[in-house]
Amino acid sequence: MKKQILASMAFLILFSASCTKSKIRRTDTETSGSAFFTCDENFSKVINEEVTIYQSKYNEARLTPVFTDEVNIVKLMLQDSIRLAFTYRELTPAEKNIIKEKQRTLRSLKVATDGVAIIINKANNDSLISIQALKKILAGKITKWNEVNPVSKSKNSDLIRVVFDNPNSSTVRYLKDSIGGGVPLASTLRSLKNSDEVLDFVSRTPNAMGIIGVSRISNSKDTTNLTFDDKIRVMSVSMNDPAFADESYKPYAAYLALGYYPLVRNVYMLLTDVRGGLPAGFASFVGGDTGQRIILKAGLVPATKPMRLISLKDNF
Repeated sequence: MKKQILASMAFLILFSASCTKSKIRRTDTETSGSAFFTCDENFSKVINEEVTIYQSKYNEARLTPVFTDEVNIVKLMLQDSIRLAFTYRELTPAEKNIIKEKQRTLRSLKVATDGVAIIINKANNDSLISIQALKKILAGKITKWNEVNPVSKSKNSDLIRVVFDNPNSSTVRYLKDSIGGGVPLASTLRSLKNSDEVLDFVSRTPNAMGIIGVSRISNSKDTTNLTFDDKIRVMSVSMNDPAFADESYKPYAAYLALGYYPLVRNVYMLLTDVRGGLPAGFASFVGGDTGQRIILKAGLVPATKPMRLISLKDNF
């Protein structure tokens, strides 16, 4: 997988360089041909499923997603190296001007609402956390498990080993801007390479706390969207401090949709393929009925597909 990503990135660099020298005549259509596009690594599980279904429907289409971090996605978009990207933020006015200066038209569409999950080792029973406690952990003001929630009366004095995917990721930006209020993250927090490494580290480390996209830990085999990856435990998050069980919520799709779960972010589809080629065709698919159903099945909130909300009770 890693070799494929590196190869795809190398192709994009070469493709970008060649485009500056000569115009490449495209032969792709909305349902045929070949196309590269980029996607935030946190959203890769969903997009892989979207690509699989799309190519099974249109067998002459060959889509190659390049999963990378947010900083690199924006860079490739501004260089006009790609025509389609899936990100956790829209472009800034300054970035939109760069696109405009290249005489391209940008279309931005919200396709889903995802959550940011706080995951811990299955042996750890401290499953409740407040937003206030999370802020203090990120700032280095809370460093031990028995300081997280006084209500739990935890005797776990182990240091909290916080891990996230990588410094350039959308998750880190979310932690700094939406949770930390712009305050720098504590130096004790550790960045890994990607979400898979976060999941693996937390599953092997009893005192670990991982911060990861909900779509990466969802159980696609569960049609109720009420379970997650069984290698880890997912914490319930409360807006109030301290956190009590009856006012803390796990990142179930229904709680994301209703606003009960506080750590939410939107997924956007950025398209500059005004010619109507394969990137545009795939974008229409993801934003359409089938594509939105795939997002719902992944445990996220689709932007346009109605949801059936059911009553449920967490087990802590």
